Amino acid sequence: MKIVFVNRFFHPDLAPTGLHAADVAFDLAAAGKEVHAVTSRLAYEGGARGYPAAETVAGVHIHRVWTTAFGRGSLAGRALDYFSFYLFSFISLVRVLNRGDIVVAKTDPPLISVVVAVAARLRGALLVNWFQDVFPETAQRAWNGMLAERFGALARQLRDWSVRQAAMNVVLGERMAAEIARLVPGARVRVAGNWADGEAIQPLTPEARGLRRERGFEDKFVVGYSGNLGRAHDCDTILAAARMLVDDSEVVFSFVGGGFHFRKLRAEGLPNVSVRGYVTESRLSESLAACDVHLVTLLPDFEGLIVPSKFYGAAAAGRAVIFVGDPDGEIARAIKLHDCGATVAAGDAEGLAAVIRDLRASPDKLRAMGARARAAFEREWDKPVALARWREVIAQVERA
Repeated sequence: MKIVFVNRFFHPDLAPTGLHAADVAFDLAAAGKEVHAVTSRLAYEGGARGYPAAETVAGVHIHRVWTTAFGRGSLAGRALDYFSFYLFSFISLVRVLNRGDIVVAKTDPPLISVVVAVAARLRGALLVNWFQDVFPETAQRAWNGMLAERFGALARQLRDWSVRQAAMNVVLGERMAAEIARLVPGARVRVAGNWADGEAIQPLTPEARGLRRERGFEDKFVVGYSGNLGRAHDCDTILAAARMLVDDSEVVFSFVGGGFHFRKLRAEGLPNVSVRGYVTESRLSESLAACDVHLVTLLPDFEGLIVPSKFYGAAAAGRAVIFVGDPDGEIARAIKLHDCGATVAAGDAEGLAAVIRDLRASPDKLRAMGARARAAFEREWDKPVALARWREVIAQVERA
């Protein structure tokens, strides 16, 4: 029996979806399983990297199929990238899969679960869907109705069929589980959240102090945001709070990453807002630890469709988190349960500015929140904990 992971990006690329898939794949291979990955030769940050078409890394056999490489610059180019991956990953799966194998489909590109479900049926394999977001609902809400309703209806039908075909549908949180159960009654659903690496990301390091100096953050209260800031995230509330605090010389907002709203951040030109691109994985720990508190955000319309994984990195770094979004959202619930930060409703810029002022003025309170965040992380969201959950998922599917 083989276990085959399918995702457009995979090790050594730095795409978050690929990193999580690789973590599970390498762990299963180390446990003696035969593990394969079907992926592309693309790089998350754009273009083709020249990754080899086939190689074995840490016991995982990686099959990289050819695709077009237009990138995210246009919808037509992105659609061609998706279609070429659908086609050539399907051909690869038909060659790799045998009866009784388990094939795990992530959600990049959207609806890849449908292609994988067809290949699994043809070859007698068991399908596991691993939801990182819920498509097409996420796309329709992000694009404000620009996605044609007719296409949306067809996409939902195809998605629902692949969910029903699956031996298991793995989701990232309880609200996502409830959403899938609502959309596809009777679906077999299990929660297994994402994670960060608690060995690689540490709460306090000398390097973080050096990075603060390098970025000009000495003697500042640094409000950090790390990762993608896209259409599903509330940039406007954060920017409005930054404007309110612009005359407070002690507070600086540090955005590290990329995404749709980064152009807006740069265009705003606020003197208390620092904007940088993604850091390398080797510098992620010091970058996270260089901030005093972290922002995580999700627009309320996207609750149940997305769970912001940047929360886990902030918790691993032993930092309190301010969540901007639905007070009953997945991250808001975790913050309340573990008392490791604060939640501000979407649109409440005054409330966000007030929370930042309060935490800056309460260093003992802030440190205690950060310590509770790290303690909760070690119990709930550390890499070994998450990989153990995934071993249980695979064992459950094997017994089915």
